Amino acid sequence: MQGTVATFDPQTRTGTVYLDDGTQLGYDAEAFTASGLRLLRLGQRVRLVTDAQGRVRSLAIPTM
Repeated sequence: MQGTVATFDPQTRTGTVYLDDGTQLGYDAEAFTASGLRLLRLGQRVRLVTDAQGRVRSLAIPTM
């Protein structure tokens, strides 16, 4: 699943993503840490890995 970064707080390492259908989905510091990323920009495209309950487990920058 992919989306666009809507918010990112570098202090708490949390934020939200708008999915392609317009749904807003939050991610916690644990998911950001699992991504291995150092920061995110607003409007940046990301690929999301979610668990069975729909909770974001990690984010990644989509590549070709």
